[in-house]
Amino acid sequence: MTRIVSLLPAATEIVFALGAGNELVGRSHECDYPATVRDRPVVSRPALALDGLTQAEIDAAVAERMRSGDSLYVVDEALLDALAPDVILTQDLCQVCAPSGNELVRALRALPRQPDVLYLTPRTLAEIDENIVAVGRAIGRVGEAEALVARNHERLERVRSKTRALPRRTRVTFLEWVDPPFCAGHWVPEMIEIAGGEDRLGRPGADSVRISWDDVRACEPEVVIVAPCGYGLAEATRLAGGLTEITPGARVVPVDANAYFARPGPRYAEGVEVLHDAIGTS
Repeated sequence: MTRIVSLLPAATEIVFALGAGNELVGRSHECDYPATVRDRPVVSRPALALDGLTQAEIDAAVAERMRSGDSLYVVDEALLDALAPDVILTQDLCQVCAPSGNELVRALRALPRQPDVLYLTPRTLAEIDENIVAVGRAIGRVGEAEALVARNHERLERVRSKTRALPRRTRVTFLEWVDPPFCAGHWVPEMIEIAGGEDRLGRPGADSVRISWDDVRACEPEVVIVAPCGYGLAEATRLAGGLTEITPGARVVPVDANAYFARPGPRYAEGVEVLHDAIGTS
């Protein structure tokens, strides 16, 4: 049995989707899906206490931590040693999402036996597929990974068949953060396009960046998707409630970012289906 430690929620979801959940021996504090993963020991935690803070306060605290060069995460080196992983799954894409820098390097240096470390850094849907196959290869589940990718492609094609010939695309603004607002980045604009929308502020394959409400209004969105990174549907719904006056004339639709958009994992095809329903194209 391969002993796996995942420091990234998307990687944890991939492991379970490939049928290797029993091989996962450690996780990050954010790995919460499927629910059975919550009984695994927590190897990494945030260095900042963010509970109870507003979005603006979280943005300011994270920005200050990054300016100072301090890590956003703490790795339990003693626990990592005791778990003796064969494979560690993490990322090197977003400093806010999971340990990837000096804190992980330091923890690995202390281990008596060096595990294989797989860094997942997707920026597009195709790269998410590549990551799924790479995880499958690392844990001996290549066939399962290729089958999962094929199933996702079938789901995407079903949506494309409905939106490919649309006379025009619905104007969409997808918000990855609300206070301050951040636009859609990486794989999300691609998901919006497949679902029948057009996000003029989106940055396909690139980082999400801070925008202004004037930028949003200038695009005259018909639909505003509220998907704050790190949040589920309940919190997105609460935050969406304050946007109707800021974006007059637009339908404001909250979605579960953690499930479908912020985590580049096996549920991205379902995320496209969620977007298709939210945008309202036929």
